[in-house]
Amino acid sequence: MSVISANALDLTFETNDGPVHALKGVSLDINKGDFVSFIGPSGCGKTTFLRCIAGLETPTGGTLTVNGMSPDEARQARAYGYVFQAAGLYPWRTIGQNIKLPLEIMQFGRNEQNQRVKSVLELVELSGFENKYPWQLSGGMQQRASIARALAFDADILLMDEPFGALDEIVRDHLNEQLLALWARTEKTIGFVTHSIPEAVYLSTHIVVMSPRPGRITDVIESPLPKERPLDIRDSQEFIEIAHRVREGLRAGHLDE
Repeated sequence: MSVISANALDLTFETNDGPVHALKGVSLDINKGDFVSFIGPSGCGKTTFLRCIAGLETPTGGTLTVNGMSPDEARQARAYGYVFQAAGLYPWRTIGQNIKLPLEIMQFGRNEQNQRVKSVLELVELSGFENKYPWQLSGGMQQRASIARALAFDADILLMDEPFGALDEIVRDHLNEQLLALWARTEKTIGFVTHSIPEAVYLSTHIVVMSPRPGRITDVIESPLPKERPLDIRDSQEFIEIAHRVREGLRAGHLDE
């Protein structure tokens, strides 16, 4: 069942220097429980497409539905959580208070707020850190707190815009493992933007390869990898072949410019 459905989606930004064609003819169905990564060169529209799903940008052509609703309606129905590139935690609020913020805005009762904070901190392995401030946590821990905040109101869809892009490779590998475990436990539908081919192949059920601007989908690769994925699966022939196909898709997109 499609929870996100785009058909011939276009988005053109009007600027002082003339129109910028960010997305062109994007058609894609994302089914419930899928983990879909978007990969492509900088400026290809990966984040723009994610922002369209979230109702933060308005397409200029085509159709887009989220849970059968318009993105605006889905946003008002709290259909998704959004994790940005930077953790975006308020430094004057503790980790627990940062996670509570959307719950406060949605006017959840105090007891339920506390229960949800406890639950999501356990999910991201940050139990015991609720009274710490963001500056007392490493970059990787801050991003896990940001993911916890996005999970706090238990939306079915999690949208993630390069959440691990600024982290070193060792921390990134660890968080990739944790994210896969989190996905397996929660069965969320995840849309994930990345510049990293190994990250896209390791995490995803489907990899969407995008061309340089105007952003078009050049390939959608359904991963044959098992759901249980130790890090050393990246040394397997199957993994290497998928990564090669992604690389070829990115190269073909550049040649088509």
